[in-house]
Amino acid sequence: MRALLQRVTEASVEVEGEVVGRIEPGDGRHGLVALIGVTHTDGADDARTLADKIWRLRILDGEKSAADLGAQILVISQFTLYANTAKGRRPSWNAAAPGSVAEPLVAEVVAALRSSGAEVATGRFGAHMQVSLVNDGPVTITLEV
Repeated sequence: MRALLQRVTEASVEVEGEVVGRIEPGDGRHGLVALIGVTHTDGADDARTLADKIWRLRILDGEKSAADLGAQILVISQFTLYANTAKGRRPSWNAAAPGSVAEPLVAEVVAALRSSGAEVATGRFGAHMQVSLVNDGPVTITLEV
């Protein structure tokens, strides 16, 4: 599994003009946007490990983690994190797991974050989404398990 993690001051995701997920940390605080990609060999243990890394990674104010600060997290599935651009000009998506594999594992990341105490908003799996965010720093980190 892969995650592209961004430190943000606000973020939202819309589907067909409707906001389906939003975080607004407020008061100069930060939250996280986690774009999650799943490949064919990933399983539930990978999802839980990735969630723990997201929750405990020290990239917020004062080198603190989301766990330390109770930061909000917006989780969005993104199969394009497994794009292969080694040949030609058209990406291959062969490494991305199909929806039937990926959807329950993204849901497992969300469940693991929530069971750790995180306030989590989400996008809608498989939908065409418009993501808006203010990346602060900017801080953007790739995680892989």
